[in-house]
Order: sequence, then structure tokens, then C-alpha cells
Amino acid sequence: MGDDVRRNDRRDLGLLLLRLGAGGVLVAHGTQKLFGWFGGHGIEGTGQFMESVGYAPGKASATAAGLAETGGGTLLALGLATPAAGAAAAGAMAGAAAVHAPNGFFNQGGGYEYAATLGLTAAGLAITGPGRLSLDHLFGHAVNRGWMIPAAFAATAAGTAVVVGARARRLRKQKEGEQEALFEEEYME
Repeated sequence: MGDDVRRNDRRDLGLLLLRLGAGGVLVAHGTQKLFGWFGGHGIEGTGQFMESVGYAPGKASATAAGLAETGGGTLLALGLATPAAGAAAAGAMAGAAAVHAPNGFFNQGGGYEYAATLGLTAAGLAITGPGRLSLDHLFGHAVNRGWMIPAAFAATAAGTAVVVGARARRLRKQKEGEQEALFEEEYME
């Protein structure tokens, strides 16, 4: 009995640390987008960036990403509505990973490593659950039911697929509109 209690305590403490760490990072990133905190650019600047990388309209995309990161991160840290929180954060990170994917995997080269790590951590917490040191546990798991996990991931996957797919089509259309020069200028003189 004693070993089981210690194992459960360790598991719950580990989940709390993961939730606080990942949730805190997500909140910081989201508030950069929403409010310009922590050196961020706020809705206007982030909206312009989002538009430049193919997420349009930019301001709405910045708001959606900021809310998913801030809201999902806050709820993950608190351990409240964990399936929805983790799925929302994972969806936002999938959108970020799509932007960084052309640069490869590693973050040092501008790749998607960081977004993938945050997204997978959020997804893992959504599936595993928040542990006993959480508001979900305190409230009797009213918003952390088993059926909520596939529902949250299905809704998030559908929304993310639509948004990322629209971005891909927009970028493809943009690229098709760019023509390469038929002749080099030095031969035109």
C-alpha cells in the first residue's frame, strides 16, 4: 500500500510540474500575441506576421492563436477541462509547426521542434489527465470525462485541418502567381 501511495504522489507531482511548465510557456506565448507582453507584438503586429505567413485574415488568426495558447495554457496549468485545454493548445502548436516545417525539424534552424514539443506535451496531458493536484480532481472531473478526449481532439483536428489547409492553398496560389523570368536580364541588353 505504501509504495502505491508514493508512486501516485510522484505521478501527481510530475503531472503538476508538466502542466505548470507547459501551461506557463503557452500562456506567455499567447499573451505576447494578444497583449504584446513579454516582448510580443500584440494583435496588430502578430496579425501582420500571420498574414505574411499565409494565415488570413491576420488579425483574426492572431486572436485565435493567442486565445488557444493563453486559454489552453491557463487551463492546463490549473488542471481544468484538461481534454479541451490540451487539444486547443495542441491545435495551436500544429498551426505553428506548419509555419516552421519548411525549415526542418530543429529549432536552431527555424524548424518546428519547439512547436511540436509543446503540442505533444499538451496532447499527452489531455490524454493522461491532470492528476489529483488539479481543479478537475477537486471538481469531481465534471469537465474531464473520458468521452471528452476524443471529442476535443476531433473538433480541434477538424478546425486545425481547415485553417492549415486554407493556409496551404493560399500559399500555393501565391506561388503559382509568381513567374520566373524567361530570360536573364544580362541577355536582354
